[in-house]
Amino acid sequence: MEYDIIRGDIAAQSADALVNAAGTSLRMGSGVAGALRRGAGEEINEDAMAKGPVDLGAVAVTDAYDLDAEYVIHAAAMPHYGDGEATSESIRDATRNSLAKADELGCQSLVIPALGCGVAGFDLMEGAEIIGEEIENYEPETLEDVRFIAYSDEEYDAIRAATGSADQSEMTEAGESDR
Repeated sequence: MEYDIIRGDIAAQSADALVNAAGTSLRMGSGVAGALRRGAGEEINEDAMAKGPVDLGAVAVTDAYDLDAEYVIHAAAMPHYGDGEATSESIRDATRNSLAKADELGCQSLVIPALGCGVAGFDLMEGAEIIGEEIENYEPETLEDVRFIAYSDEEYDAIRAATGSADQSEMTEAGESDR
């Protein structure tokens, strides 16, 4: 399956589902989770925490509330805060389970961040390569539009380089609100 690499604020995206880079507790703290919580409203954090904790690599789904999406898929690529870091296996599982859950929900579009590569401490280049491989190898049922989102220019460039997309000539801007 082909996908686009875009730069922007995940909370400003319009898609059937947005993926949250979550810890196993599903508590929405900083980074991607914080951006989604601010965009959706505090109810999303309460809803997510009520569905947790989940196993490392697992996903849970909430309503997207005030975001321009139907669902938020909370992908636990990292342990609960302070309980360790993301691993290649947890990133691979969280990515694969996010794609499968989006298909199960009948989603056609999905936006996914660099799971486990922020506060979870996993190397961005290696994580992006894993996520890119999982997206490319996934055989979708309903998914047609998958966007791998980066927040900063540095993150965007690293994802492009790690996924072999560095030859694309222009960066796609996608959402202007602050993270």
